Amino acid sequence: MKHIKWGFIGCGEVTEKKSGPAFNEVDGSQVWAVMSRTESRARSYAERHGVRKYYTDAQKLIDDPDVNAIYVATPPSSHATYAIMAMKAGKPVYVEKPLASTYEDCARVNRVSEQTGVPCFVAYYRRYLPYFNKVKSIINDGTIGIIQNVQIRFSCPPRIDDHNKPELQPWRVQPEIAGGGYFYDLAPHQLDLMQDFFGVIVHAEGLCANRSGLYSAEDSVSACFQFESGLIGSGSWCFAGHESAQEDRIEVIGDQGSLSFSVFNYEPIRLITKEGEQTLTVPNPPYVQLPIIRSVIEDLQGIGVCTCTSVSATPVNWVLDRILNKF
Repeated sequence: MKHIKWGFIGCGEVTEKKSGPAFNEVDGSQVWAVMSRTESRARSYAERHGVRKYYTDAQKLIDDPDVNAIYVATPPSSHATYAIMAMKAGKPVYVEKPLASTYEDCARVNRVSEQTGVPCFVAYYRRYLPYFNKVKSIINDGTIGIIQNVQIRFSCPPRIDDHNKPELQPWRVQPEIAGGGYFYDLAPHQLDLMQDFFGVIVHAEGLCANRSGLYSAEDSVSACFQFESGLIGSGSWCFAGHESAQEDRIEVIGDQGSLSFSVFNYEPIRLITKEGEQTLTVPNPPYVQLPIIRSVIEDLQGIGVCTCTSVSATPVNWVLDRILNKF
């Protein structure tokens, strides 16, 4: 079995619980080195997680002869750069979502992957979680009949850091780093699931606004979209609403029933048919990225196939950019 020795570019919050520990949970996989531009952060992560090496230079980590796969866990604006550096060095790469901060950068990544023959995977891990696999099976087995419409609804209050001065605000509300505001950070998970369930979105339009004035990025978004099958849907996102309006919900409407579920809170799945209403509780693993990371590793080891590639992830950025009227 091929032994995968990972190098992490970025060792922030997401690597602490969601993803980082999972790399050591899979047979034949090990975190070998980490990199942060801040030496103290890289050293701290390495010491706390038993990682052999740490770097402050991404190129040096990529060039490490012991490292044979790269995990990019940085803000989106640098995803494409680091992914391309890794692939040109002949090292497979696993990138946090979204694949990049623009659709054009996604296309660049795909071109380099094709030219080098080196795979690039993207962390749309919700595709692999038991909770969403249950949702997909209900949709596919015809329990609610032929799907007629799908609606995404999301609302949350501003975060404490949103009230800071611009230079102290989260990178997630800085479009030059994130690609947009919180919409570009959270909506990718929702839109990727929709395309995994219903096929590629081929038409998308949106309106966006900044209503709170807390930061420069959009904080309110409304959109409509159409899948390749002809199915249509809509979405509404508000990141500066009152707590009384807080919501995390996708509703799938069929001609024989309806299905609703959350994306971030994993609330019980609500199913309504002619037999009545029922709720389904589906637990997820403690490290939510473990199932997809196992799939990536098994693909690299030649014993499985991971379908969450950069090519399959790119349509999400196309939809995001269309909704935000980037082109």
